[in-house]
Amino acid sequence: MDASPLLPQCPPGLPRAAYLSPDWYAQEQRAIFSREWICVGRAADLPAATQRPVTIGGAPVLLLRTPGGQAAAFHNTCRHRGAELCAAESAVGQLIRCPYHAWAYRADTGALVGTGPARPTEDFDRSAHGLHPVAVTEWAGFLFVNLSSDPGPLLPDMGLQALDNWPMHSLVTGHRITRNLDCNWKVFWENYNECLHCPGIHPSLCDMVPIYRQGIMSPAEAADGAPGTPPLKPGAVTWTPDGQPCGPVFNTLTDQQKGAGYTFVTLYPTMYVVAHADHVRAVRLDPTGPETTRLTAEWYFPAETLAQPGFDAAHVASFALTVMDEDGWAAEMNQRGIRSPSFARGTLMPEEFDIRRFHRWVLSRMETTA
Repeated sequence: MDASPLLPQCPPGLPRAAYLSPDWYAQEQRAIFSREWICVGRAADLPAATQRPVTIGGAPVLLLRTPGGQAAAFHNTCRHRGAELCAAESAVGQLIRCPYHAWAYRADTGALVGTGPARPTEDFDRSAHGLHPVAVTEWAGFLFVNLSSDPGPLLPDMGLQALDNWPMHSLVTGHRITRNLDCNWKVFWENYNECLHCPGIHPSLCDMVPIYRQGIMSPAEAADGAPGTPPLKPGAVTWTPDGQPCGPVFNTLTDQQKGAGYTFVTLYPTMYVVAHADHVRAVRLDPTGPETTRLTAEWYFPAETLAQPGFDAAHVASFALTVMDEDGWAAEMNQRGIRSPSFARGTLMPEEFDIRRFHRWVLSRMETTA
């Protein structure tokens, strides 16, 4: 039996300003979202010869895939006078052309190759006027970008191999939803990191996952420390409305992975992935202000599952979507209470050890730009 992860004390949470202050939010954009790997979607959902604008850490970024299939990203600003290069998803060829004065850059490297009708003098150095690159990497079929000039490695909490037994690269996006939440991005992550709220907020989830009825996430947290609670209710195999697979079960999974019912992989600050025996879900969080967050959830399936007659991906997604909407309601309720002038900071309970780890992660990044 694993040692109990419960906290030995009830430590304080983050200060009120962490959830409300524009200055705190601006520092997070610099210290966290401009330095960490941020998911920008599925690699397969960015076709060859396509460019699109995205915003990372408050900065406009041009994300593209060349006609030859190479993914690349650059700061979305022309080196001439700063014009936006890409305003909406569109086709791109071998060159990125500025719509203002027709400066042209190589789509694969960002090197400047033309200045339109302008005729530079001999002292103009083309090699010094290429686009500013943004780091791009791929993992488990997802694309990530990092604004840092010296990005560290991508580090999912369960390791880069966590999803190796799932056919992540061949899965197809079958359903997508977006929610604009009235809460600080950390409030949603805090809710994700504890299950004390589960008995009161998630009736269907607690029916599907029996241990959640106790307000805990694993047997190691139980008062008696005893294992034995099944991952899912009797007869259930996966997170669908009836607990039954929506298509073929992945035959590459181990018996333990199939029996687990769900496998969570977390990548702060950008996303979490939930892998099941028959499909996979990912949830991305994008802060849009000190008290607003955009949530994007996507469900991925094998092509053969999507091709089944009458298959309804939205119906499959409805179970998890109910849980997420309940979480969104709880996070917004939490945010409204934090606005009270009487709130100084929260107090964590022993079961909120993952919130404590998350707070330490946030503060460690903030200290780098303090």
